[in-house]
Amino acid sequence: MNYSPGFEFSAAAIPADWPGNFWWHLIILTVLLIGFLMTTVIIFIWMERRVIARFQARLGPNRAGPFGLLQSFADVIKILTKEDIIPTLADKVLFWIAPAIAFVPVLMVLAVIPLMDGLQLVDINVGVMYIAAISAISAIGVFMSGMASNNKYSLIGAMREIAQLISYEIPMVLALAAIVIATGSMSVSSVVAAQNIPFALVQPLGFVIFFVATLAEINRTPFDLVEADSELTAGFNTEFSGMKFAVLYLVEYSEAVIASVLITTFFLGGWHGPFLPGIVWFIGKMFASFFFILWIRSTLPRLRIDQSMKLAWKALLPLALVNLFLVAIKTVFLPDLSQWVSIPVFIVITAILILLWARFTLPGRQTVGA
Repeated sequence: MNYSPGFEFSAAAIPADWPGNFWWHLIILTVLLIGFLMTTVIIFIWMERRVIARFQARLGPNRAGPFGLLQSFADVIKILTKEDIIPTLADKVLFWIAPAIAFVPVLMVLAVIPLMDGLQLVDINVGVMYIAAISAISAIGVFMSGMASNNKYSLIGAMREIAQLISYEIPMVLALAAIVIATGSMSVSSVVAAQNIPFALVQPLGFVIFFVATLAEINRTPFDLVEADSELTAGFNTEFSGMKFAVLYLVEYSEAVIASVLITTFFLGGWHGPFLPGIVWFIGKMFASFFFILWIRSTLPRLRIDQSMKLAWKALLPLALVNLFLVAIKTVFLPDLSQWVSIPVFIVITAILILLWARFTLPGRQTVGA
């Protein structure tokens, strides 16, 4: 259903003979999307605690319900019964609205993601640019949370958030630009439709860059400098409690959901897959992406802030430019080159570039004299 130029409302999930106008259908799918997000967040929280426990030879939550499935609900009840304290010297207006500003962009990004063929709230012809722009707004809410708290640890965490956003947004956008060049469209549904072979294989270097940059943008290990408990207590949300803390906690896992969704959409083929319905493939790939994020959290230590900045500017940015250059050459000068030829070539080039980066930028072994 088209309502205006450049804007398409996709409602395959709603029968064509349903009564109501555009706004009625929009409200229905919005409620469904919010329900999908909240359900996935609850599952992600449980999944993280159980998976991390297994990595660390523990059991994890196993008391509240079977397999600890009700642990998240117990935590919600506990958090919401806590006293909601506002520091005396805090900026009360910003302190109130910052959690909401951090959460709203998550829903705005999810609105343009095709969960299956035709199941998409809105399809705009600049969807990729829209996602790149909107996804950065959550960082504003995080910065406002730290600044409004009038706490030095919160402020340092907020400043780290902005530093990482500026540093890693550029490589991420360049990785998305390579996808736009390859598909010839900025529509998210067109990007998914073009992935008969997932872009993780067609553009492996772009996939690595996007994955690392996404980890940094959602402040996941090894880039969890914003709330490094050994340095900053709880970082930007140190002064938050009660409902406000619950919203910020929700934002953290909602961003993990969006990160998994974007990785699935742009590089794992979205809902594409044989035999099973598209929504099943989409959810399966999304959970696989989150499992890999958890694997990295269990494996790698936290970077220092200088190491994080060095990785962004000295590694990801040059590699993103090289990836953009290679994709442009292949698209413009070798459009008929078989994917089965280009895929091995790109994989080999990616491996060589990563090895060269490791060889010339990572510190070598140092021998200590007797």
